Amino acid sequence: MNHTITKTQSPEAIVMVRPHCFISNPETMADNAFQYACKSKNAALSAYNEVSEAVQKLQDKGVRVHVFEDKSNATPDSVFPNNWFSTHHNGTLIQYPMYAPNRRHEYRQDIMDFLSAHYDYQTHINLRHHADEQAFLEGTGSIVFDHQHNIAYAARSNRTSEGLFRQVCREMGYQAVLFDAADENGVPIYHTNVMMCISAKFVMIGMDMVAEKDRPALFSLFQQSGLSVIHLSNQQVRNFCGNAIELRGTNENLLALSQTAFDALTVAQKSLIEESVTLLPLAIPTIESAGGSVRCMIAGVHRSNLAS
Repeated sequence: MNHTITKTQSPEAIVMVRPHCFISNPETMADNAFQYACKSKNAALSAYNEVSEAVQKLQDKGVRVHVFEDKSNATPDSVFPNNWFSTHHNGTLIQYPMYAPNRRHEYRQDIMDFLSAHYDYQTHINLRHHADEQAFLEGTGSIVFDHQHNIAYAARSNRTSEGLFRQVCREMGYQAVLFDAADENGVPIYHTNVMMCISAKFVMIGMDMVAEKDRPALFSLFQQSGLSVIHLSNQQVRNFCGNAIELRGTNENLLALSQTAFDALTVAQKSLIEESVTLLPLAIPTIESAGGSVRCMIAGVHRSNLAS
C-alpha cells in the first residue's frame, strides 16, 4: 500500500507561551536591529496581558491554541517558542541550538512531552548541543518552511548555521535555499521570518533586503511554487509585516499578524492577502520591543495522518 503525507502550510494547532517576567532581552540586543529597550514600567504585566488577549482572539476564530505558562525570570524571550523547536508532518520534532546563552533556558521538556503524547511525534532530533560548538539555528525564526513544496528558506546570519540548516533539510527531505539579506545600513537580518512569510497562496517578502545576486533564484522558486509575491518595503519589514503566519480557523484560513504590521500594509496589499485568508491583527506593542512579533510568538503544530 502506498502512503502519502498530506501537508498543509497552516498548522493543525499552535503552541504559545505566556510570560510572567517579560523584559527586552539584553543578550540579544547586539545583533537584533528590530529590538529596543522597553520603557514601560509594567512591561511584564503588559506582555502577559497581550498574550492573553491574543490567545483569546485566536481561539474566538477557532484556532486550537495550547498555552503554557512561564514564571521564570531567567527567560526574558520565552514568549517566542518558535525559535527552540519545530514540528513536522512526518512525525518529527526538532529542538534547536540558540544563539544567546540565556535563551537556552527556554527549553521545556513538558512541552515536548505534551506534543509527543497528543500528536504522536515518533522522531526526535535534538540539535541543542551544537551551541557548545558555536553553531546555531533558531527554529522557524531562522528557517521559513514552504511545507507544500518541500522548500526551506534561510537568510545567513550568526544565528543561522549553514551546515546545520542543510543538515535539517537533508533529514526532512526539503530543498535548502540560502540567501544573504541586510537592511539599508548593511546590518544582516537576524531572523528570516522577520522579512519573509509564506502562505499557501502567496509570499510576503522584503525583497529589497535580499542581496541582488540571490533575487532571481528566489523569484524563480516562488513562480514554480505558484506563489504570488507581495513586496514589502524596508519600513514595512521594520513594522513586522513579514512576521505573520497562516493559521486554520473554524471556517477559514487566517493570517495572524500584529496590529503594527496590519497598520503598515497598504490597501492594495490587504486586498491581495484577503483573496485567500482573513487578516487577524493582534495588538502586541510591548512584546514587539523584544524584536519579534506574532510569527515569533507562535510555534506551529504540524501533523498529518498517513493517507493511503
